Amino acid sequence: MEVVFNFIGGIFGYILWSAFYLTKNYGIAIILFTIVIKALLFPFSVKQQKSMASNARFQQKQKEIMDKYRNDRVKANEEIQKLMAKENVSPTAGCMPMLAPMIVLFGIYYSVINPLTNTLHIASDKVSSALASISTLPGIGTTINGRYGEISIVKYFSSLQNYLKVDGKPVFDSNDAASISDFSQGFNFCGLDLLGTPSQSSWESMLWLIPVLCFLTSVGSMIIMQIINGTKMQGCMVLMIVLMPLFTAWIAYSVPGAVGFYWVVSNVLGFVQSLIMSKFYSPSIMEAKAEAQRVVLRREQEAKAEFIEAPEFDAMMESAGSEIRDDNKKKNTVKKSNKSKKSAKTNDKSSYLGRKR
Repeated sequence: MEVVFNFIGGIFGYILWSAFYLTKNYGIAIILFTIVIKALLFPFSVKQQKSMASNARFQQKQKEIMDKYRNDRVKANEEIQKLMAKENVSPTAGCMPMLAPMIVLFGIYYSVINPLTNTLHIASDKVSSALASISTLPGIGTTINGRYGEISIVKYFSSLQNYLKVDGKPVFDSNDAASISDFSQGFNFCGLDLLGTPSQSSWESMLWLIPVLCFLTSVGSMIIMQIINGTKMQGCMVLMIVLMPLFTAWIAYSVPGAVGFYWVVSNVLGFVQSLIMSKFYSPSIMEAKAEAQRVVLRREQEAKAEFIEAPEFDAMMESAGSEIRDDNKKKNTVKKSNKSKKSAKTNDKSSYLGRKR
């Protein structure tokens, strides 16, 4: 899987390098890079929103069927299968829209943590040789994390350049060395060294702001979206809203600042995207559009349907109509007769001239 994610990271690395080439600042480059990625993934987000609205409508009708046939599970399953075919709902329909952003997220992560191979696109054998030569250096070799070794090379390149040799020859040629040197000078963003790791930096470096912002932006965006969507937060949901951002903040505290900074930018832009989605693609709007499309489709199907004459059915309906008319005539005759009798009885009483004793 790491090979796949590195491949995806290499593709996204071209976008990241282009943004850095224009701005000469890695922090601004990450912001522009994240905007481009969010725009590319927006169709998947819309599709996922449609799938969620469709599933919500299906689950409501499914509940009605389960309540109606609670004593007949076989009949309930048959009706649910018919409903799935009618609503065009598939159990795996929402998997791809959710899976694609996750794959992209890992690809972006690998483009950030492997800047030499995935962003500068330096040959992997050169990078491997550089990492191997660093590991043999006394002192610094034991402090470099293997996973973030490429970031360490970028960060300390000016000091390590003369030691990055194999058999007495420099690992990187002049062009590679110039690219790495230029790249290493653009990681200062608003006074923060994005190549530094918060857990290994002093309080004065202010890198602790990155994991804090990771936590606040994640929790804040989730709470506000819960309020906008009118979703009630229950005990388990409240726990997840706190635990997941805490886990993300802990990772941001342990990795180079560039990775945590990407998560902060992604959280903020994701919140803006969610606001747009709730404005134009809310579940109620998507459900209304789906219902309207279903009505239009039903009318088109009815318009295309061939009219079939049924003489026997027409005769049966005419006979039934005659019987109904005869019954109505009989009822009217009975009503008139009863009315006449009642009127005659009333007249008999009014003509009585006797005196009651």
